[in-house]
Amino acid sequence: MEERKYVMMDPPIDELRRIVGNKFLLTCLISKRAKDLNNQYLMGEPLEKEPKVVAQAAEEVYKGKVVAGKFNN
Repeated sequence: MEERKYVMMDPPIDELRRIVGNKFLLTCLISKRAKDLNNQYLMGEPLEKEPKVVAQAAEEVYKGKVVAGKFNN
């Protein structure tokens, strides 16, 4: 299985801003989701090895799994 590496250049910030609508909302959305991911990791829920929660949250926004106002599974 290929190990997934998160890099903040992927997804592009400009593309994320276009998807969400504005920089402030994007920042709030990613930070909220990153906090949730970090809490899950600390509670012992299985996540990827050495999670980079901000990059993972940004990717979830990019893929449409996380949108303003709700979290989708």
